[in-house]
This record gives sequence, C-alpha cells and structure tokens, in this order.
Amino acid sequence: MSHLDALPPWAAILVAALVLLGALFAFVGSLGLLRLQNFYQRVHAPTLGTTLGTFFMLAGSITCFSVLHGRPIVYEILIGVFLTLTTPITLMLLVRAALYRDREEGSQEVPQLTSRD
Repeated sequence: MSHLDALPPWAAILVAALVLLGALFAFVGSLGLLRLQNFYQRVHAPTLGTTLGTFFMLAGSITCFSVLHGRPIVYEILIGVFLTLTTPITLMLLVRAALYRDREEGSQEVPQLTSRD
C-alpha cells in the first residue's frame, strides 16, 4: 500500500492538475529551445517555461504532502526561492558572455558598442 492511497480524491485531482500544468509549461519551454533560431531567442524559452513549470510542480508537491501530513509543508518553497534567484542571474551571465563573444568576433547580428556604451 502506498501512502498516496490516503490522498483524498479532491487533493489527487488538484495535485494531478498542477503537475500536468507544470509538465506542459516545461514542455513548451523545451520546445522553444528546439524551435527558435539563435542563442538570444533560445535562452528565453527554457528559462521562463521551465521555471514556471517547476513552480507548478512545486505547488503540486506542497499540496500533496500538506494534505498527507495534515499540516502545511512549506520547506519546498526554498526550491522556488533558489530557482527565482539563480535563473535570472544565470540568464544574464550567459547572454553577456555570448554578447561579448559575438562583439569580439564582429557579428552583425548584435548591436555594436557606441561611445555612450
């Protein structure tokens, strides 16, 4: 017998909906990674899609374990905080490194530095 057998039907439906919604957003983000043409377009889809997908999956997990234990389980919010802090920083560092590389190589796809920059 699994501990999930003790989950009430309303909670099981809510958890399933949240996890499926999270999986859908993660899939859309991954699909954007495959479909978009260059690095600057590709970097946004997985960053936004998978982060939102992860938040929905965390909401499903928090709901599931809070109902099973009969008390709020919120320590999983630390995962969300960690993602919220690290994902934009990683995105900025990757884009700045790619922009520097493309400017050094003289790529015409990125704007060149002017005297004000």
